Amino acid sequence: MALAAQLRQTLIKDFQRHEGDTGSPEVQVAILTNRMRELSEHLQVQKHDFASRRGLVLMVGKRNRLLKYLARTDRAAYLALIKRLGLRK
Repeated sequence: MALAAQLRQTLIKDFQRHEGDTGSPEVQVAILTNRMRELSEHLQVQKHDFASRRGLVLMVGKRNRLLKYLARTDRAAYLALIKRLGLRK
């Protein structure tokens, strides 16, 4: 579990707007994207894990809402974020 906490802290440091920022949309989207990638790998092996699949669908919806908000409020930050994360090809 310590490895996940360290990864979370590095994501926060990489995507924060200013020192001490842990809740900006950029940070939240980065953390959700990382969790979604891990969960996708799990679901490729465990095809019948429907509870985790539902959690993944909920995460996708939350990330989409955050990205819509960011696109509406700060277009430049939105474009930079999706480029850094490799989203929306």
